[in-house]
Amino acid sequence: MIFTARPAVSWELRARTLALGPRTLVMGILNVTPDSFSESGAHQDTLTAIEHGLTLLDQGADMLDVGGESTRPGATPVSVQEEQDRVLPVIESILHRRPGTVLSIDTYHAETARAAVAAGAAIVNDVSGFLWDTSLASACAELRCGVILMHTRGRPSEWRSLPPLPPHEVLPLVLAGLAAAVERAMAAGIERSRIVLDPGYGFGKAFDANYPLLARQNELLALGQPLLAGVSRKSFLAYTLAQSAVPAALPGSGEPKSLASLVPPAARGSATLAAATASILAGASIIRVHDVRPAFEAARIADAILSAR
Repeated sequence: MIFTARPAVSWELRARTLALGPRTLVMGILNVTPDSFSESGAHQDTLTAIEHGLTLLDQGADMLDVGGESTRPGATPVSVQEEQDRVLPVIESILHRRPGTVLSIDTYHAETARAAVAAGAAIVNDVSGFLWDTSLASACAELRCGVILMHTRGRPSEWRSLPPLPPHEVLPLVLAGLAAAVERAMAAGIERSRIVLDPGYGFGKAFDANYPLLARQNELLALGQPLLAGVSRKSFLAYTLAQSAVPAALPGSGEPKSLASLVPPAARGSATLAAATASILAGASIIRVHDVRPAFEAARIADAILSAR
């Protein structure tokens, strides 16, 4: 069996560096939104979000990704001000209570990125790869923060109506899109040492289209950047589980959306661990997850496998 050796690099953040490669880092997801696809607003209250973030750190998270706007399919965009009102108190409080915590701001708005970095965030995680706010790349260059650039196909309002991707087209599409994102970043003055790439599982890639991407994820390392994989609780996992558990002849079960809904986000933990482990063995240096402790343990086993190769 052949696994993919990850490059050992130093990820340059705003005022520190993180070693990527020798050990998988775990990014805990902290959604401060009322309409998250996975948590249904469980942490939209500021105090609840802060306590949940601290719990994720106690469970082994190396960093937290704080988001104030949902990007679930069909999500309604929020104003920049509302986004900042949600995330800034959380960032400030966590850093006050746990100085030195590495925080990422999950945003595609330059204004929110600037405010979050001023509050102490060290990373900007843009799901659009610098496409939705063309001023964000130059803002990140000025801020000299770490960046995560994701591949996204279309926008959340379009995902349910996008035509399916043939399996052989998925990897080339993502490869080209991420290459273009790196070019946008470097043209704005962002050094390669600050860039991590995310294939964007589920972002405009419906259900079975995600498996060809995961199976060939290691080929994205040809772009020369470390990889982050975010497969946690994704609908494509639920769809696969439901297909194996529900007879195809069951009324209504043949339509992908209804199939996936049979396995709610909270019931996708084991599937998440399987996909996250596969992503590590296929070259991911960071995994982004909702349930930190089991992911932390799975990552240690995957790391041991990679070390033994």
